Amino acid sequence: MVLYKNRQRFEKLSIKIGSFFSKFGLTPNQWTIATLIPTFIAFYFLLQQDFLLAALFFIISSFFDLIDGSVARVMGLVTKKGAYLDTIIDRYVEFIIVLGLLFASLPDFFLPVSAWILIYLFGATMTTYSKAAAKEKELTRNEIKGGLLERAERLILLFIGILLASFNPLYLTYIIVVLAILSNISAIERILTAFRLKPL
Repeated sequence: MVLYKNRQRFEKLSIKIGSFFSKFGLTPNQWTIATLIPTFIAFYFLLQQDFLLAALFFIISSFFDLIDGSVARVMGLVTKKGAYLDTIIDRYVEFIIVLGLLFASLPDFFLPVSAWILIYLFGATMTTYSKAAAKEKELTRNEIKGGLLERAERLILLFIGILLASFNPLYLTYIIVVLAILSNISAIERILTAFRLKPL
């Protein structure tokens, strides 16, 4: 929610990023797909319990996610299909990292850590689906935005958790618990927002 409200402050940085990476000759869609490369490397290091390198490649993946949109805007190649591909790849990136957490040996906290991971994944999915369903059912023509945690905030917390796990894996478990709770609260916020809308 914080990043969404302050997104305009990042526009100048986005232009600089787009201007630099547009020189590499890749299209915005190619940059979008390239995001999966560091994501799979991060997944591998999660399997190896090397949380420091997993965090490094995870942040590289997140940076790649900034490049595609920035390049598209600078090159004047912003398209609906490109935005759609970006959204799809975003979901794959988050799922691949979360899948890696299931295979990492993390300590439990009240519930098995796998249960917290699944609760987090469900909340993240519902946060996205609730806004898509509102448009599909013609409650609104505009996407429902905001909520306690959007994708950017989720990934920042997840990155912090993976980084802290290099010192103590229990820290990552705590972050997963926080994500599980807050992502579902975010989904409920969007659902309630949808119910307040007048059908079209």
